[in-house]
Amino acid sequence: MWITPQWAAPARVRAAFTLRTGGVSAAPFDTLNLGGHVGDDPMRVAENRRRVAQALSLPAAPVWLQQVHGVAVHELGTPGGVPRGPADAAVTRATGIVCAVLVADCLPVLLASRDGAVVGVAHAGWRGLAAGVLEATIRAMAVPAAQLVAWLGPSIGPQHFEVGEDVRSAFVQGAAAAADAFRPGRAGRWWCDLPRLAHQRLAACGIREIAADGSCTFANRERFFSFRRDGDCGRMAALAWLGPA
Repeated sequence: MWITPQWAAPARVRAAFTLRTGGVSAAPFDTLNLGGHVGDDPMRVAENRRRVAQALSLPAAPVWLQQVHGVAVHELGTPGGVPRGPADAAVTRATGIVCAVLVADCLPVLLASRDGAVVGVAHAGWRGLAAGVLEATIRAMAVPAAQLVAWLGPSIGPQHFEVGEDVRSAFVQGAAAAADAFRPGRAGRWWCDLPRLAHQRLAACGIREIAADGSCTFANRERFFSFRRDGDCGRMAALAWLGPA
């Protein structure tokens, strides 16, 4: 039902990445769809969310964001609080608040301070990544980047993510090193390594310890939803919260 991130976060930081199995949704959302915006039966989505909360012993219901591939970050301070407006990342310093982002090819990024004082999650599709969602999340955490650790979750891999020149230009214009994350595809197209781009940007901010799952959502239909592969599909969640100090 989920992957437990393997990273250097302290014991107080809890995290999980859900898979597509273990739920009640019917095709094409089969079975553990957690997205309420994709056309699935709302009752089935609610049951899937209940199952995840129970299986992970979550301290509260996750705070689901209105994601728009932007750079806004919500700072969550009260259990169950519903943030206003869209956002593609969340951070918290409070015990028992579950930060969450939904993905189905986009890259989920977890961040935590080495002392366990703050944790964050970010939804990093190419648009948000190029616009600075990771940098915005780091700023919201208000901790020196050298004191943060990061985990890159499953996402579409470089063998399956073909993009146009506009995507490549969005990254390379800001950092020449980003060219290393692209290789030529068909005429005028490029194969894009999204996790590599995220790693570059985190490292440029000063984060030294960056772990990665490495799984490709497109390539493994049994475990992962993939929007680019399937079109209509469910959503998986990256979750992070702070346990007792």
